[in-house]
Amino acid sequence: MKPTVLAPRSGLLLATAMLLAGCDGPQSALAPAGDGAERIANLFWWMLGGSAVIWALVLGLAAYVTRFSRGKHSLVASRWLIIGGGVVFPTVVLSALLIYGLMLIPALRTPEDVGMRIEVSGEQWWWRVHYPSPDGGGPIELANEIRLPLGERVAFDLLSPDVIHSFWMPSLAGKVDMIPGRTTELIVQPTRLGTFRGACAEYCGTAHALMNFQVVVMEPAAFERWLAHQAEPAQPPRSEIARRGLESFLANGCGACHAIRGTEADGRLGPDLTHVGSRLGLGADVLPNTTEAFIRWIGHTDRVKPDVRMPAYGMLPDDELAALATYLSELE
Repeated sequence: MKPTVLAPRSGLLLATAMLLAGCDGPQSALAPAGDGAERIANLFWWMLGGSAVIWALVLGLAAYVTRFSRGKHSLVASRWLIIGGGVVFPTVVLSALLIYGLMLIPALRTPEDVGMRIEVSGEQWWWRVHYPSPDGGGPIELANEIRLPLGERVAFDLLSPDVIHSFWMPSLAGKVDMIPGRTTELIVQPTRLGTFRGACAEYCGTAHALMNFQVVVMEPAAFERWLAHQAEPAQPPRSEIARRGLESFLANGCGACHAIRGTEADGRLGPDLTHVGSRLGLGADVLPNTTEAFIRWIGHTDRVKPDVRMPAYGMLPDDELAALATYLSELE
């Protein structure tokens, strides 16, 4: 039996479908959900259209010369074809696209009408996030998750204490580098509700590909309620197993690196865990936020995320790991 071979037309349709499938999703710059991403996507489509016009013209001229007019050409006609079609026309199109792209920059960078400033620090290999307190107190610290109010212009102050990272939320805005010793800025205005994915777009070490985060765009009223809840201290353990988990957390020195407001844990090296149970993922979106994932993360941290600075606690008994995981998962 002869092997089945796709017809050229079927292969083209399949390739087109696969290409278009990559233009959607929570991490697609071509499925914009923010003002900045919409402007960047429009620029992409205009550039694609301009390059397609230039490509079609060049191929058309080549076909005309080699297929339809094979005879001797006059010097004047040849000059028009080469200079007009090969130099003047591409220069005009590319210059127009350059001017259009430069015109977008002021709108993407102007800090006018900014409603809130959020500080994000890219660290190996997770994201430290500071929100202003709704009651005027100290900043609220979160990790690996950002929530934004729909329609509000938000400014991000971007920092890094170690190496160069690149902060990128493809569906919401462009990417901006986070440079040690400097503070860079990104302004975002979400235009669509939903959950989107962000990532580090600059190689920053072993676990670079595992340095992601979630962005949730909420209704303004829901966002205000969420932010007010994040400002509250952690709730006391609700069960006996969770109480044992808190005791284990403190006894094993976890509070030296992690803070849980409302307890003795006040570490600053690692992520703040005050409301870690309410987040969408663990370990910079490496694992889902479940009790089983907590057990895996605590017991086998180095296997889940190579070269992570948190030590693995696989030496703890299974029941103690379960108690720790239960306590942390209840911190909502």
